[in-house]
Amino acid sequence: MTAGHAEQQGSDADPAVSDADPTFTQIDCSTVIADVWLLLDNECDPGARSRLQGHLDRCPSCLERYGIEKDLKALISRKCGGDHAPEGLRDRLTLEIRKTVIVAEQRFSDGG
Repeated sequence: MTAGHAEQQGSDADPAVSDADPTFTQIDCSTVIADVWLLLDNECDPGARSRLQGHLDRCPSCLERYGIEKDLKALISRKCGGDHAPEGLRDRLTLEIRKTVIVAEQRFSDGG
């Protein structure tokens, strides 16, 4: 996307990136905000990571929003990250799933 194209998209476009850097694909703020969790969770490819980080480096409002999301993720991790399921829960769930599968298979084989 070129800077001229970004201007046509409205005020959310990143005006800080110029046509002088053709390797940088310009993205708008709404795209960055929508994908910020992918960046935080390391779920994006290196190219997307580079584009998102480049935008964040040039856009103070998105960087602020990213910081809020990052702080929220850290808070959730601190408050909920240490919770562990009760002992035996996995075994009980596995048993219940097997029972359900067996009952479903029996109903299917009986024609019902």
